[in-house]
Amino acid sequence: MKRKPKAEPAGEIAATWPLSYAATLSSSVRAKGIFLEVRARLPVAARKLLSLAARELVLRLPEGADVEREKLAARISAALEGIESLPILPREIEDILAIKTSERHRWLKDGRLPSAGTRTVRLRGRARKITFHVFAPAMVEELLDGETIEGWRADDALTAAENRRRAAWKAKLTRARKSAPVEAEGEVSSPEQLLGWAEFERGL
Repeated sequence: MKRKPKAEPAGEIAATWPLSYAATLSSSVRAKGIFLEVRARLPVAARKLLSLAARELVLRLPEGADVEREKLAARISAALEGIESLPILPREIEDILAIKTSERHRWLKDGRLPSAGTRTVRLRGRARKITFHVFAPAMVEELLDGETIEGWRADDALTAAENRRRAAWKAKLTRARKSAPVEAEGEVSSPEQLLGWAEFERGL
């Protein structure tokens, strides 16, 4: 069953704040993250008055709302100051760089994707907390400007091919040891009897 489109908040538009490229890096996921960050800094009663539309924060005030318009708008503006430097979350960096979760984990582990620290949050409705790495916007923007990501993928493909080749040689060696004639001392014949073994050793 299709979901019904989410209804726009009712009320008159009191103010809007366009989110710049520097803040979102053209990512709708990043834009939503910024929206959630700003909304979390508002009083609980006022959070539903702020919405996100086309990468723009929109403040709507229902008729008769007991809210000080100027004070609330000033609070949102203050929350947006320096928002470009807000650390980038895992799901955001994946959307910005168009990378897979497995690539993020691999490049983070081997140091190619440097972490800017960690963040711990409590999952909604659960007692358990999770900790994850976040990333510096300046570093992510640099990766957008070059061909680094494609280079990493090419390197990974070469590494994977080399690992498969090594695994195939080791499997071949294991089979040869099992089928080779046993010498008088009870030891298996030398692996040098395998065709191409010398070339394989040079590649180790």
